Amino acid sequence: METVDAAPQAAAGDARHADKMRKKQAARETIMANKTREKGLLIVHTGKGKGKTSAALGMVVRAIGHGMKVGVVQFVKGAMVTGEKAVFDAFPDNVEFRPMGEGFTWNTQDRSRDIASARAAWDEVKRMIADPAYHMVLADELNIVLRYDYLPLDEVLEVLTAKAEMKHVIVTGRNAPDALMEAADLVTEMTMVKHPFRSGVKAQAGIEF
Repeated sequence: METVDAAPQAAAGDARHADKMRKKQAARETIMANKTREKGLLIVHTGKGKGKTSAALGMVVRAIGHGMKVGVVQFVKGAMVTGEKAVFDAFPDNVEFRPMGEGFTWNTQDRSRDIASARAAWDEVKRMIADPAYHMVLADELNIVLRYDYLPLDEVLEVLTAKAEMKHVIVTGRNAPDALMEAADLVTEMTMVKHPFRSGVKAQAGIEF
């Protein structure tokens, strides 16, 4: 039986791959050549899938790595101990971490109390947005309090759209209002494909909190 030398075929495959990658590189460089502007972004993470806060906290970590100062205000979380607080407490010069919630509205069962809590947290967000010392502000679960009309949407939009040109603001939570998504520079919707909660697995340290 005649033996087929695979070396020429492999070399030809490598050459085709290299040519394909050169074309991709050239196309990418053409695209990137036109992307020269920097600006502060209004970022919205929404949707029913897990990962909205987690992705936002990942950006906070990146900001810390660049020596930036970040303000984090949590509108719902606060009634529980979270791993992120323990981490960010180790970077007091870079992160002001304010978990100001009292749990979900079905836990408090007190609308007036929830509105007061949302207002106090929003006042902190406004302070951080107005302070030039902060490069990034995370309003975690703000969308939830907007859904329940605990804060006026018009007021929130006015503050977010009037932020400093180079300041990044991240808003998380399900059911982001259409007007907020329209105003945002970047919107990501987390889609749930599969979740262990539906199989009876409870929220776990290091994964959900």
